[in-house]
Amino acid sequence: MNVQFQRHDGTSAKEIVDELINVYAEVYNIPPYADDPFFSVDSFSDRLHAAFSMTGFETVTARLDNALIGYVHGVTLTADKPWWNSLGDQRPEALQQAAEERQIFWLRELMVLPQHTNRGLGRQLHDTMIAGRAETTTTLTCIIDNQPAHDAYLRWGYTLMGQIKHAPESPVYDAMYLPSH
Repeated sequence: MNVQFQRHDGTSAKEIVDELINVYAEVYNIPPYADDPFFSVDSFSDRLHAAFSMTGFETVTARLDNALIGYVHGVTLTADKPWWNSLGDQRPEALQQAAEERQIFWLRELMVLPQHTNRGLGRQLHDTMIAGRAETTTTLTCIIDNQPAHDAYLRWGYTLMGQIKHAPESPVYDAMYLPSH
């Protein structure tokens, strides 16, 4: 598989926004996400468009034969994010300081089209993204019952901090971090 990876900032990501949304629509068109308003394409589109202007926004795309087959995106974590603060003392003190110094990358989404999963592409996207980031630590949130993703993050070295909700209507997520890289 000759996959091509490319980095995009918020400006260049806007140029491929329809492709990004189409991947999301396919990946999340399964139970329990398909009928949940929190995971609707419109809701995701709103969150993605808002992310484009966040500090440190970046996406890494994976293309095969010029077709988008997966991507990861994230931003620099700001210490005032409600989900981050809701963890309170469950966050190691060093991470609280790192957040104050904007030294944490918040991996917001990692998606691979179903026909391309279980080939290591998610890990390649992840590693490509964080290898190019200036932040010293990575954090993410993973839906607690998304066992394949949850298990992968633990295998990749992530540590659990606690559970959060991004919004009252969202599911429960495990908040995780990857120590300095």
